[in-house]
Amino acid sequence: MDVYWLEQTDRDLPAANDWLSEREAAFLSSLQFPKRSSDWRLGRWTAKQAVARSLNMPVRREALAGIEVRPAASGAPEVSLANQPMSVTVSLSHRDGAAVCAVVLSSAALGCDLELIEPRSDPFVTDYFTLQEQALVAQAAAADRSRLLALLWSAKESTLKALRMGLRLDTRCVVVNPVGVAQGCGAGEICPSGKWYPLQVSYDRDEIFHGWWRQNGNRVQTLVGNPRPSAPISLRTDNLSLPTESAA
Repeated sequence: MDVYWLEQTDRDLPAANDWLSEREAAFLSSLQFPKRSSDWRLGRWTAKQAVARSLNMPVRREALAGIEVRPAASGAPEVSLANQPMSVTVSLSHRDGAAVCAVVLSSAALGCDLELIEPRSDPFVTDYFTLQEQALVAQAAAADRSRLLALLWSAKESTLKALRMGLRLDTRCVVVNPVGVAQGCGAGEICPSGKWYPLQVSYDRDEIFHGWWRQNGNRVQTLVGNPRPSAPISLRTDNLSLPTESAA
């Protein structure tokens, strides 16, 4: 299964909102907190660009305004074009001024996530990770602990999104096996930027999700899918800004 991948930051956002649909613009105006507004804009910008690029659609204002990303009853994002459902699956994540979007051109299960590599407490590990995962953390070198915890947590988030349940499920119902930790990106090492490593996640012991993870600066990014996804295909990131009015 081919998965398309796009990452954007606050610096990539245009100042105007004319790439939003009327409904999206109305929703944005209803948000009261600046951080919530900023995160929402960045997520929608990244998702619209990812969908358009993966389908080889134009990225002009009027084309992007026709693409809407709406929450389903489950909260998972669904994509429509001119108010008609599109046969694509997207997953979104944003954190600390960055956003990622994964796209599959089918109705397959898909989830993606990004997390900061930062210290996490022992109670956090006990509360949210399985005994198997706790043992993996306990065996990790001190220099690798924060990255490993970010990876495990991110993979759990991705899987819960693929299940279309999110954190309504106990995070301990999924067990992460980060294959890449044992394949050339181990304790204390700096993972090559942009290099994806495989992972596997089991859900309730009988459903298996396959996926990928990578370290990108001080962030860990993960995605999982079913059927098994190939390594993510990065969408072209040059010249993503919208054409000027004179060029439109």
